[in-house]
Amino acid sequence: MGELKIAYSDKKVTPWGGMKLLKDFIDHLQILPYLNELNIPQPNSNRGYDPTILILGFWLSIITGGNRFSHTDWLRYDTTLQSIFELDKLPSSSTYNRFFYKFDIEKNSQIFPQLQQWFMDQFKVGKLTIDLDSTVITRYGNQEGSAIGYNPKKKGRKSHHPLMAFVDQTKMVANAWLRAGNTSDTNNYKAFLEETFDVVLKNKSVGLVRADSGFYSDKFLSWFEKRDLNYVIAVKFYENFKYEIGSIEDWSSITKGLDVAELYFKPNNTNNTRRYILVRKKVENYPNSGGKLLFDEPTYRYSAYVTNLTLPLDQVYNIYNTRADAENRIKELKYDFGLDNFALDKFYATEAAHRFMLVAYNIMALFKHQILQTNMQLSTLRSYCFALGSWMTNHANEKVLNISLPRKRRPWMDGLFENIKQVTKPYKYK
Repeated sequence: MGELKIAYSDKKVTPWGGMKLLKDFIDHLQILPYLNELNIPQPNSNRGYDPTILILGFWLSIITGGNRFSHTDWLRYDTTLQSIFELDKLPSSSTYNRFFYKFDIEKNSQIFPQLQQWFMDQFKVGKLTIDLDSTVITRYGNQEGSAIGYNPKKKGRKSHHPLMAFVDQTKMVANAWLRAGNTSDTNNYKAFLEETFDVVLKNKSVGLVRADSGFYSDKFLSWFEKRDLNYVIAVKFYENFKYEIGSIEDWSSITKGLDVAELYFKPNNTNNTRRYILVRKKVENYPNSGGKLLFDEPTYRYSAYVTNLTLPLDQVYNIYNTRADAENRIKELKYDFGLDNFALDKFYATEAAHRFMLVAYNIMALFKHQILQTNMQLSTLRSYCFALGSWMTNHANEKVLNISLPRKRRPWMDGLFENIKQVTKPYKYK
């Protein structure tokens, strides 16, 4: 075979022609006009970028695979993608940095609860299940707020410790705070809960709150009881609680090697007796199961949940078990949206970038449900839907986006564009 020759072309081709779908959906959502109603920091000169262009450019960088601020430079040279989104040009990474450095605690506390509340009002769903969770973001520099604390994978490394509230039914993030790495889950719990439930979700009905053992505290539980909110929270195994479990004899079998029981227990230094659901799994039947050994007794591993629900034991256990989906949301945020990597020296600049990132995540969650009817992750969606070679032409004084797509897939793509035209607001979830 002869040598393959190389030639060059000035033809302006984008690898992201399928992003026209997202452009049409963002227009339908009308989130960019709403951004103009918020007190977002403005440019210092008339030549500066409109903040909505900066935010949109940041979202586009993330959705096309960028996970660091340096990656935002990639799209500066994709003039065809800029034409799809009706942009004259996109800024450099240093411009994004300067933009986020304008955010402080006051602006973050004002802008993002409003923005998240607006977003939550765009869809219609019944009673919500809210999952509270936290994660560890390891830092390798001296970013403000990074500190040595709980970090199971990188012990002794500095980290940030975000706190998040997920909406189970819509696979979205209702609210999130960035926190220092040496912060516990219950630090600032009241302010976070008030912002989440009294502002972001004030127009929604919450049927249940679930959380892991990092949120197990009397103050935390009392807050929900005062609001008449149902909850199921994983329990920490303090010594006195272990002895209570050890004294239980009345276990009910759900399936082979899996038993449940309940007790009413008042921990030390609290005034409330609460209902506890106990689960034990036989190690030989569930060798890879989580849970705690009790006094090094090797036969069973134990888990426990405190709740104000009056449902049967097995139902409460199953209700909590579905909370594992929150862990999948965190993994997707890290692997596909750059949650681990978009970091700046200033704490509230990093938090602003993260909270705008979470809005991009919510846009994609809504897009996947309403238009694609799929739960595939963004990394798969890029190659499946967005990464389509395309170029612009002019026909009869009209711009035309030419998308390279096999004939058998063209009706599918036309159907997606039609879905965007037909979908109505508020977006409905069954």
